[in-house]
Amino acid sequence: MELLVASAIGILTAAGLYLVLRLRTFPVIMGVSLLTYAVNVFLFASGRLTVGAPPILTDATTYTDPLPQALVLTAIVISFGMTAVVVMISLGAFLGGNDDHVDDPKPEADAGDAS
Repeated sequence: MELLVASAIGILTAAGLYLVLRLRTFPVIMGVSLLTYAVNVFLFASGRLTVGAPPILTDATTYTDPLPQALVLTAIVISFGMTAVVVMISLGAFLGGNDDHVDDPKPEADAGDAS
């Protein structure tokens, strides 16, 4: 179980980093989303992966730590809001410049400029 979760975290992180390094805004947004998913799975797995255990400390012999679950729930809400803001910023940049490249193009040297 731990190997599967660790592999999923690694694959999500690698795919997210690959997409963040693209030159268009949509792959960058998708890459940031994949990185947030990887962090959420990592936080969730940090609370011990136990099946069928209650998340509240009671008289049970085994329990799951509820703090990572609360952190993941908060991170999901924050990442949704962050994604909405980034989509609106990238849409505004695309509509303002008719281009969705992440990096700024290099200014062309003017041939008549002798400075």
